[in-house]
Amino acid sequence: MAVSPGFAEFVVAQLEGCGTIVTKKMFGGLGIYAGDVFFAFIAKDVLYLKVDDTTRRTFTRAGSRPFRPYGDERASLQYYEVPVSVLEDADELAKWAKRAIATASAPRTARVRTGRRPRPRKR
Repeated sequence: MAVSPGFAEFVVAQLEGCGTIVTKKMFGGLGIYAGDVFFAFIAKDVLYLKVDDTTRRTFTRAGSRPFRPYGDERASLQYYEVPVSVLEDADELAKWAKRAIATASAPRTARVRTGRRPRPRKR
């Protein structure tokens, strides 16, 4: 999941409208944080943003695909790639990123449902 330094610098510059952005290396990729909120990452020079049930539709309408860490049909439904047209427009990217930050900041109960059954509570 290598990330070229030039692409990472470009993305951080494009995200300037979101305030202070911090990046951290992770599993060969690059995690992106707004403060302490992990809302995006870069893998193989593709930017992915956090989505939920309400924001995912915007990504799918734009032709975005979910992050596929294993390269097969198993997908991470919580992160979708950012369309190039959005990535190249700093103002538009800031709008999309701010929604991703809000999604990542939302209380856990309001986040995307995974389809998994809740674990029984131990008594």
